[in-house]
Amino acid sequence: MNYPFCFLPTISDDKLLVNVPDIPGCQISVASFEEGFSAVKKAIAEHLAILAEYGEAIPHATNFTALQQQFVQKNVLLWGMHEIDITPFLGKSQKINVTLPELLIKKIDDRVAISGEYPSRSGFIAQACLKELND
Repeated sequence: MNYPFCFLPTISDDKLLVNVPDIPGCQISVASFEEGFSAVKKAIAEHLAILAEYGEAIPHATNFTALQQQFVQKNVLLWGMHEIDITPFLGKSQKINVTLPELLIKKIDDRVAISGEYPSRSGFIAQACLKELND
């Protein structure tokens, strides 16, 4: 899932606030844009791990354009986006038996083979299910 984040000015001129709007409470204070870009992915993963530990739902990422419109009055300095594989935060994996048409399985396998976005056939199916359930 692609989580947008933004850099906001702080009261102190030597710090920036990196805010992940889709994950309430997920924000970090950094000294530079470079530090923010490298640290925010870890902050997102740690926050999602805490949500998973407490059995909370993993937030769905909002459309980037909609977020920009919501933040017009907030003096955003810069926007960024990090792709996070949320499947590790959805709970323990369970094996299930699924029957699919042969041609569909071939299309899935071909997509997985050419794309680094999906780690496996199961990962592809999980992402497709998440997209369908969150839209």
